Amino acid sequence: MALKDLLVCVDQTEHALYRLRAAGDLAARHGSRLTALFAREWTSGQLERRKVAELGLVSREQIHQLDEGIAASIEVVADRLQKTLDELAADRGIQTSLLSIDGQAAMAVPQYARYADLCIVGQNEPEGPASVNYSFSEQLLFVTGRPVLFVPADRSYETLGRHIVVAWNSSRPAARSLNDAMPLIEHADRTTIVMINPAGFIKSHDGPPAQQLTEHLAHHGVVVDTVQVENVAPGDIANRLQAEALALGADLIVAGAFGHPRLWEKMLGGVTCDLMARMNLPIFMSH
Repeated sequence: MALKDLLVCVDQTEHALYRLRAAGDLAARHGSRLTALFAREWTSGQLERRKVAELGLVSREQIHQLDEGIAASIEVVADRLQKTLDELAADRGIQTSLLSIDGQAAMAVPQYARYADLCIVGQNEPEGPASVNYSFSEQLLFVTGRPVLFVPADRSYETLGRHIVVAWNSSRPAARSLNDAMPLIEHADRTTIVMINPAGFIKSHDGPPAQQLTEHLAHHGVVVDTVQVENVAPGDIANRLQAEALALGADLIVAGAFGHPRLWEKMLGGVTCDLMARMNLPIFMSH
């Protein structure tokens, strides 16, 4: 499957512009249409300002002015996002559009993501009532039926998927994510397979997983490097994986999402939880 239709979730934060530009680099390399989904919802800070104003017993006119000011600031953000998209279209030669909607992104993004080849979002964004019981990341992974690319909220990236690290353990989730990420891998400048504690899963297969995977990717015209790390404590796997990827200079990790859609809080795998909670690099996942 080619990545011809990318959806990137943007918001009022400055980081949304970084995420948008990185997505533009990805779209240019794949010849994709890039759609930025912007929900015109208030941030937690804006809601808090409104609450404080109400508790302060200010006049109705003052509250109205506050509401108008917030609405105007959201409009400024929308204009800034549109300007960035226009610049990407001109500089990168890609088709772009801003999909500006009323309502909560936490409710809208999972629906719109089903109509894209890949959904790109910030780490655990956005906020909203739909995220009370389960994190936004979990919702996207388990209900959209589409792969999701998570970008850390406290870092900026100029590229996505130029050097990919594939986290491999021969599991069903790892195989699914590898398959869904194949268009990214085929367009990457470099791909490295990283296996943590491979001795624990090699025994259950007819041949060394690294060799089998290398041969499989070779049929797709992909030449890979392989890194194997043993004796890593289970609770430190996510950290070690990301440390290896950072040391290699990777800008994206492809990893399987372990979990059960009906029992997320009990069944979401430990490494998956750790990767979500302590994300140091963009991570591609599918379920």
